[in-house]
Amino acid sequence: MRDDLRKNFASDNVTPACPAVMQAIAEANTGNVPSYGHDDLSLALNQRFGDVFQAEVAVFPVTTGTAANSLALSAMVPPYGSVLCDQSAHINTEEGGAPEFFMQGAKLVGLPSPEGRMDPASLPPTLQLNRSKGVLAPPFTALSLTQATEWGTTYSCETIAALSESAHDHGLTVHMDGARLGNAIAHLECSPADTTWKAGIDVLSFGGTKAGAMAAEAIVFFLNDRTRPMVDTMTRRIKRGGHLWSKQRFLSAQLLALLHDGLWLGNCRHANAMCQRLRHGLYKHPAVNLPFATESNEIFAVLPEAQVKQLHSEGYAFYTYPTPQGVPGQLVRFVTSFYTRPEDVDALLESLIS
Repeated sequence: MRDDLRKNFASDNVTPACPAVMQAIAEANTGNVPSYGHDDLSLALNQRFGDVFQAEVAVFPVTTGTAANSLALSAMVPPYGSVLCDQSAHINTEEGGAPEFFMQGAKLVGLPSPEGRMDPASLPPTLQLNRSKGVLAPPFTALSLTQATEWGTTYSCETIAALSESAHDHGLTVHMDGARLGNAIAHLECSPADTTWKAGIDVLSFGGTKAGAMAAEAIVFFLNDRTRPMVDTMTRRIKRGGHLWSKQRFLSAQLLALLHDGLWLGNCRHANAMCQRLRHGLYKHPAVNLPFATESNEIFAVLPEAQVKQLHSEGYAFYTYPTPQGVPGQLVRFVTSFYTRPEDVDALLESLIS
């Protein structure tokens, strides 16, 4: 077996930054410029994101997805309120209590779903029940959707619109965790606008790191009557939270590089294509069970335990999950990226067959 194979399928966070991003950082690394977002690169973000999303926006770059989600929600939810999300949402299961910390104690409430997608039909009765409890229950003041979801599935634009409409009708604002937004857009073959503000999203956590950045995310407010008051507080929230970079040009340079000529979407299309290549190979394996649709760059599979051990012994890296009761084997997750090559996928499949 080749010794230059890329065997780490644990996450799209394990990759290097893509070359264009590193080049942009290097080009930004000259001269003295104003600090704290007053440099020319940072000042160009609103216009550039506005062009890509075809909307008037206010953009605030940060370094991590957890910071983007938590700070965005802190502007949307009062300390006595709560956020409704899918039970599997990253904010609910993987962010170490950061959203509650930044929201100063507001609650996260997760609704269960079979594949990470909230059912629009479940929303009205849930919201009505919350309101009926009056002061006894923290009021839902925001809905958070994850696109693509934690199980590698995606919401259709129509489903997002239905969820957003219910939320708005009950006085909630709508947040989207878009850590893998580019992968969802690539799968849906829609525009960035179609799956965000045109479908009712008010605030977006834009994922740059998984799409090829070194460390760059963005909080994007789609400006409307609901979001304009939030924008006024964001710089102070970011500063108080310790996420205001003095040399912000290096964050902004990464985001601008990703958006230039659709680089982020190109990276995500490649990642999705590698994931489909892997799925097609796994589908042919008689002992492999694929429990979820593969609609982004994540694929979940139940493998025989012997093959899981074999892959580990060969140096492959991937995450394992609790397997549903009564299902033989081990549930694992493989994640592809812009850095994944066809030969890397083919070698993994060959190891499974051998």
